[in-house]
Amino acid sequence: MKKKHPRQVAQTPRKSALDNGAAGFNRARSKLSFDRLVEVGAKMGMENPLFVCHERAAKATTLINGKEYLNFSTYDYLDINTHPEITEAVTQTARTFGTSAGASRLVGGERPQHLALERAIADLYGVEDCIVYVSGHAANVSTLGFLFGARDAIFYDGLAHNSLVQGTRLSGAVKYSYAHNDCAALEALLKKHRAKHKRALIVTEGLFSMDGNIPDIPKIIGLKQKYNCMLLVDEAHSLGVLGKTGRGVCEYFDIAPTDVDMWMSTLSKCMCGCGGFIAGSHELIEYLKYGSPGFVFSVGMPPVIAEACRKALEIMLREPERVQQLQNITKYFLEYAKSRGLDTGQAQGYAIVPIIVGESITTGILSIALLKRGIYVMPVAFPAVKEGTARLRFFLSAAHREEHVRQVLDAIVDELPKAQAIVEQYRREHQDAQ
Repeated sequence: MKKKHPRQVAQTPRKSALDNGAAGFNRARSKLSFDRLVEVGAKMGMENPLFVCHERAAKATTLINGKEYLNFSTYDYLDINTHPEITEAVTQTARTFGTSAGASRLVGGERPQHLALERAIADLYGVEDCIVYVSGHAANVSTLGFLFGARDAIFYDGLAHNSLVQGTRLSGAVKYSYAHNDCAALEALLKKHRAKHKRALIVTEGLFSMDGNIPDIPKIIGLKQKYNCMLLVDEAHSLGVLGKTGRGVCEYFDIAPTDVDMWMSTLSKCMCGCGGFIAGSHELIEYLKYGSPGFVFSVGMPPVIAEACRKALEIMLREPERVQQLQNITKYFLEYAKSRGLDTGQAQGYAIVPIIVGESITTGILSIALLKRGIYVMPVAFPAVKEGTARLRFFLSAAHREEHVRQVLDAIVDELPKAQAIVEQYRREHQDAQ
């Protein structure tokens, strides 16, 4: 029998060390919703729908393992990604500047593409200035974490994006979450708590990414003014989607741009790149550029990405028919889904429409069934949404056509009862085994 090497015995970790190391992460990992979904689904013979590899740009259709699929899980709302003008602009930029900014912009200096993009965004919103971060998530986390502190308060919508919630936590400000899109609930919190704090911020989204609905921004502005607060509107999914020309919430509601203190959006949706921005007063933006950790201590956005985003914005404004096509096809999707008896929740017909299924595992099985029929759409489960409200989340594009919509929704009506039957059968067999 082979003896253990003395060093092997001596280095055997104690239980407490394992608890604090990889084993601890493995146990924590088991609590993740997607992990649970995959684990339980595997017992039912369900394949893992996550992390599939796309072999070309994902548009209205995509290519996976050499097979073409209808695609409803990409943010290319205006069908601008792969536009030849963007490809040419990026190619020319790469020849001169390469593919990296090389350093933090504070340390390594600016590139013309940074300045041009920030100026274009500020002009789009009709405000003084803009700062571009290399990550959209970091834009929210770093901005909120830097600007606010323990003496302040942040009032955020109960369905606000993770980046907004994480930024609020990082700030150390007192957190108040109000019921989704409920201005009366927001005012009740403001009336009760605003006076306790030095500064206060109200946070909402322009178009909510899980439900596809729009908050009452004019009413929120009224509350902001009444209770002496700042206001941040996250337009990650509303820029390029709302308004006649895609200018977002400001155009949709016809409000004064300066009524919102911070306009935020990602650059990964209609702007065909990555990163995020905050647009507002010059004083605010200058403060962020010299102090916000996600900007100061992060490499600058690659010039090629900045140029791609600027060119995409130019195309959006030049071709407003793309916005109209997106709005038309989303409204058709919403109406056809309702006509087939499907639950679309609170969606209002702008780019995002959920088909609410209910149970997480049923939703996952339904997603796989659609994949087998050549339709790619991802499930969303707890904790991203409330327990019992798992859904397939559809991102529509100006590239989608009515026949695409009918094909997928008819398939859901056909496959949903089958998915429910698989789950019910598994439960019966599982109960018998116990």
